[in-house]
Parts: sequence; C-alpha cells; structure tokens
Amino acid sequence: MIRPFHLAFPVHDLAAARAFYGGVLGCREGRSAEYWIDFDLFGHQIVAHLSDGARATEATNPVDGHDVPVPHFGVVLTMADWEALAARVAAAGIAFGIAPHIRFRGQPGEQATMFFRDPSGNALEFKAFADDAMLFAT
Repeated sequence: MIRPFHLAFPVHDLAAARAFYGGVLGCREGRSAEYWIDFDLFGHQIVAHLSDGARATEATNPVDGHDVPVPHFGVVLTMADWEALAARVAAAGIAFGIAPHIRFRGQPGEQATMFFRDPSGNALEFKAFADDAMLFAT
C-alpha cells in the first residue's frame, strides 16, 4: 500500500477553499483552525493555509502540445473516478486550463489528464491510466 502524501499550499480565502475542495472536489474536511483547513484529497492530506502574500505563478512548460502550469499538484485516479471528477468540475462551471483529454496517445505513459485552478489560482492536475503500469513508463 502506498502511504498518503501531505501537501500544504497557500490560499487567499478559506471559505472559497472550503467550497472548492469540499463542495466541488468532494474532499472530506478534517481538522481546521482560524488560518488553515485539512482536506482528504482521495486519501491524501492537503492543507489550505491562509496566506495574503502568496500569489499563484503563471509559469508553464510545454508537454505534448499543451502549456502545463508549473507548479501543480493532484492525484492519479482510477479512470472511472477521473471521468466522474471531470464531469463534476465541468458541471460546477470551473474553467479547465487544459481540458480533459488523452495525453501521449499510443505511446508509453498514455494517460487521461486535466488541469484547472482553485479559487486562489493553485494549479491542479488529475490523471488516470488505462494501465497503471504506464505510470512510470519510459
């Protein structure tokens, strides 16, 4: 079993983070305090920290014909969970930075991927593989 990761990241508005991560993404909320909230992101602990001074970056790198935002974070899901999340994000009216699609089609590492940003501008990527053995394919 893979152990869960932990990631802390800045947000500008905890109420907006709660609505996005809890409401849109369906993350169960854990502990919280005046300046932070723990969320269960598909079994991983992420923590939204209130930070007025932090600003999301617009840096990108080219990957398979798209400008991928750097930095970004997310989870590798099952294909069924990825499809359900893509539908949920679209239904919530969240703009995709990179719409759901298949990247590296017919090549090692073929994957479903999508990118979007939270209300504070943090970039997220969620992906899935038809064959999980392709996760670290070269």
